[in-house]
Order: sequence, then C-alpha cells, then structure tokens
Amino acid sequence: MGKIITLPALQMIWIRVMIAFIGILGYTLYIKTPLFPTRKVILQLLGIGLIVGLHWICFYGAVKASNVSVTLACFSSCALFTSLIEPFFYKKKILWYEIFFGLVVIGALLLIFKVETQYTMGILLGIGAALTSSLMAVVNSIMSRKNIDAGLISVYEIIGCWACISIFLFILEPHTATFSGISYHDWLYIFLLAFFCTTIPFIIGIAILKNISAYTMSLTMNLETIYGVLFAYFIFTDTEKMSSTFYIGAAIILLTVVADPIIKRYAK
Repeated sequence: MGKIITLPALQMIWIRVMIAFIGILGYTLYIKTPLFPTRKVILQLLGIGLIVGLHWICFYGAVKASNVSVTLACFSSCALFTSLIEPFFYKKKILWYEIFFGLVVIGALLLIFKVETQYTMGILLGIGAALTSSLMAVVNSIMSRKNIDAGLISVYEIIGCWACISIFLFILEPHTATFSGISYHDWLYIFLLAFFCTTIPFIIGIAILKNISAYTMSLTMNLETIYGVLFAYFIFTDTEKMSSTFYIGAAIILLTVVADPIIKRYAK
C-alpha cells in the first residue's frame, strides 16, 4: 500500500498516523482504559513514539527510494540489531548463535548491496528502518512487562510518532502538510493502511511483547519479507523483478527465520 499510494512518504505517513490515532483512541475509550498514567510514563511513551516516527520515515522512505523487495530484504536485518540491543537492556548474555545469524544477515545484505547499487539510498533507509524497529521492539517489551495496557502505550506512542513526523515534514516538505489535492484513490488506501495495517497490528504487536521476547518478535517479522515480496512481484511486476543474486541474498536472510527456533530447541 505504501507503494500504491502516490503521495510523498512524509505526507503519507503524517496523514496515516493521524487517522490511526483516531482508531487507537477510539479502541482505548471503548474498553475504558485509563489514559492518564504518571508523568514519567507519559514522557517515556512519547519518547518511544519518536523512535516509531523515525522507523516509519525510514521504512516508507526506503519504499519510495527503491522498491518493496529491497526495502523488505534490508528490513530483515531487524533480528540482528535486536540480538545486540536486547541483551544490553535486559543485562543478559549475548547468545552466540544470534550473533552468528546476525553475521549471516550482514553477509547477505552486502551481497544485495553489491548487485543493487542503484538502490543505495533505499538500502540505507531500509537498514535504518530495521534498526529503529529493533529498538522499538525492545523498549516496548520493557513497557509491556510493567503491566501497562497496550492501548495506553499505543495512544501516547502515536502522539510522539506524529510529533516526530511533523518535525521532519515541516522542515523538509512544508508544502505537503495539507489534505487538499489528494485523490480518492490515495484516500482509500491511506484509510486501509491506517486502520487495518496500523491501528490493529500496532496494539496487538505491543500486547504480545508481554509474552515473547523482542528478538522472537523481530525474527518472526522477517516473514513479512516473504509475503511482501510475493505480493509486490505480482502487483508491481516490472519494478520488482530483481537479479538472481538479490533473491539468493534474500533467501539467506530468511533461512535464519527457520534456523533460529531449531537451534534454540536444540540448545534447551
């Protein structure tokens, strides 16, 4: 949907986040979640929201600067960053096989870099999206395990996210900070993107971090690369045909999804 929508990346996610906020706020009010925690918690959640904003700027910037396949392949490095960030926050030992998988992912990314040089900016933004997603998963895992409601977390993070995107929008593309001149086609997909691909998964994603690790979450999100690349190939056939080396690199990254749970079970 990010590729189908014709608006610039910043304008698209700026409007998307505002619509998503209405959905998230409506959900929390419906289930009667208290919306006024301590000042400290509010500031923490707004700060995490800034990271969410940076993540979406990088992610959709990568889609616009390259294509869906390149963005998602680079986004698969999310598990690598999480394997390094999570032990730091939780003060636990770094697992050797997570580092190994991380190095494998780096090798695969370098392979993609080598053959897809025309997408350098998209690749860098895709890696930036992976890094910010990893950090976001880890800190949200910490907040969720403090028994803070997922809806409450979502409300304040979306506010912080919108503030972050607004800063970039008004500095870099102030002329796009408008609702006028947007086609019905774009409005339709923005609403779909905001409600079905933002409001619902955002709340669910935070809620499940209470029960699974941020690393498992990041690794599972690599599956997005599989179905995302398949959707893109059939919808945007001409722009999504990549070299065979690209698909080898992407396949290597995705093999880590399969290998990780096998190694974990064996280690236990």
